[in-house]
Amino acid sequence: MVKHIILWKLKDEYSKEQKITIKQEIKENLEGLKGRIPGLIDIKVITEGLAGSNADLMLDSSFENEEALKLYAAHPAHVAVADRNVRPFTAERNCMDFEL
Repeated sequence: MVKHIILWKLKDEYSKEQKITIKQEIKENLEGLKGRIPGLIDIKVITEGLAGSNADLMLDSSFENEEALKLYAAHPAHVAVADRNVRPFTAERNCMDFEL
């Protein structure tokens, strides 16, 4: 199994209220990919970190293998969510993929 972890920082231009809405839409749309992409085992988005956190949200996803992760990255449903709900609102992205 392969884990795909991403931490995002939202753009500073958004108000606290706007960030709450943006995070919820990212969560709903990314988690909505479960069952739609072959090889995607689980996907969840954490929107509320502890006070010491320096990221606004985290994606925690699991894949059958590295090939499934590559297919997910290029899958039209994932690309649509990334282009519509994630990339326009994020200033920073950190990623770590690893095998369990």
